[in-house]
Amino acid sequence: MKENFDEFLIDAKLHIDTTGRDERYSDTYRYPYEPTAYGVLERIAESGHITKDDYLIDYGSGKGRVPIYFNDLVGCRATGIEMMEQFFLLAEKNQESYRKKNEVSFVKTTAEVYDVPKDATCFFFFNPFSIEIMRCVMNRLLDSYYEHPRRMKLFFYYPQDEYVAFLMGVNELDFVDEIDCGDLFSEKDDRNRVLIFELPDAGLYSDRS
Repeated sequence: MKENFDEFLIDAKLHIDTTGRDERYSDTYRYPYEPTAYGVLERIAESGHITKDDYLIDYGSGKGRVPIYFNDLVGCRATGIEMMEQFFLLAEKNQESYRKKNEVSFVKTTAEVYDVPKDATCFFFFNPFSIEIMRCVMNRLLDSYYEHPRRMKLFFYYPQDEYVAFLMGVNELDFVDEIDCGDLFSEKDDRNRVLIFELPDAGLYSDRS
């Protein structure tokens, strides 16, 4: 990265250890662990799309960086979803050492079967799994939206083209913003951006088409 975000220093400030890429547990459907850069997370926080009144769900949370960081910086409640026991245990360890540990939680399960909390409002994805799994997750998000109507925001960092095409085709989703993060990195990559979609306030959609 070009900017002044020192991953190790911020981890140390939060009393956690989340650095490093890990490909040992990836496969065709679930991708390697790689923490979202702190510079990207700060840019999202500065956008104002996540507030202290929100409840954030991080899909494929790995060692727990995203939930802990947003809780610390923004003040929102946050939960991380992780299927790999090795990463889940590390996330729990980070939670224990984090000073506001009661405001962050982690769940060991797969994204496809996770029951979306009825008060969850923000959902973060850093390219965690295949489009096949994303379709299942979207169905669960839509089910939650219709069962408990509220505004829901979805954040996609470093999205694949097939993700973007799929999301643009979901009738209920409104594209609301794009956060460019390309300048944070030394190598040019058009995928270094955050796409934000929204399921708007209740009552705008009576059924799915």
